Amino acid sequence: MSWNITAGTVLRDGALAPGSVMLANGCIADSGTAERRFDASGLMVMPGLIDIHGDAHERAMQPRPNVDFKADFALRDAAAQLLAAGITTAYLGVTLSWEPGLRSLTAFEATMAALRRPPPGPEMRVHLRFEADNLAAEPAALAAIAAGEIHLLGFNDHTPSIRKKLGNAKELGKYAGRAGVGETEFLALADAAYSRRDEVPASRIRMAEAALSAGIPMLSHDDAKLEDRALFRSLGAGICEFPITEPVAENAREAGEAVVMGSPNVVRGGSHLGWASAAPLAERGLVTVLASDYHWPALLAAPFSMAARGVLDLAKSWALVSTNPADALGLKDRGRIANGLRGDLALVTPEGGLAAVFVAGELAWMAPGSAGRIAA
Repeated sequence: MSWNITAGTVLRDGALAPGSVMLANGCIADSGTAERRFDASGLMVMPGLIDIHGDAHERAMQPRPNVDFKADFALRDAAAQLLAAGITTAYLGVTLSWEPGLRSLTAFEATMAALRRPPPGPEMRVHLRFEADNLAAEPAALAAIAAGEIHLLGFNDHTPSIRKKLGNAKELGKYAGRAGVGETEFLALADAAYSRRDEVPASRIRMAEAALSAGIPMLSHDDAKLEDRALFRSLGAGICEFPITEPVAENAREAGEAVVMGSPNVVRGGSHLGWASAAPLAERGLVTVLASDYHWPALLAAPFSMAARGVLDLAKSWALVSTNPADALGLKDRGRIANGLRGDLALVTPEGGLAAVFVAGELAWMAPGSAGRIAA
């Protein structure tokens, strides 16, 4: 179906201005006769949100410890939540860890199988968050990369920090509960994973070579030191995600690399872990991409929070969640409103409310009370 979205304020070429947007054959068109009209008066017509890293689907798969749902059911729930957050392209942060349960090889394979027949809604892609010490699962990860089922490779290294926390009874209970095993068993699994630490560098090289061969981007995660960023840069990881310190972000930007931080950090006013604060770094150009991280609605709220600070206007703030992630991920067909690109749009109120979402030129979600805006 073709659409003419009229009387809105459209974000084009980095500026908001009154205008209309034509959608035909799944794309943004420059002219034509539309079958339907959507009255966008009082609304801003923005490029759909592109989420480079969101793992809130894990809450659909396991809403509480020892309560699990099948991957296909959980992803249908996730798709609905993504649309209601204005996200039209979602890179699901699928963690492949040595931990049993939610982040296990079994869960990974179930998620990949479900995504072969994805639910309707946003385009779902896979951001593989590969834990460094998960050497037993490396063949499965390499096979998924070779099959074209992975769209972004992230180098995770959480095992050292997890092992440090396990002396705390509360933390041990949390990790064991997520994994669905007893505390003694989880301690043994953590020690066994870490015992092969000397094999990690070679594994990283193999993973990076596979990603380069498949032509997919790579990112490093939680870089604490300049040496960390240099290591992953040497492997071909051109995206720096969640740098722990400001000098790491500065170094990445000096190298022309995208720097990702979480939109919950912006909306809440700081990191929940006490790390670098994303909003002021974005205002200085040190953070170029915002991700939903663990909370999809924060991705829509973040540009409005940024604009309210008075340094970046809404058009520049919106680039952090649309144009910039598209560029970082090599997505040349979306992330902006221009003729010939995918018809992915989020129609929002000036206060930050979501009125409607179009995915690939079709109306995919609409807020209650918005049906009266549609006419033949």
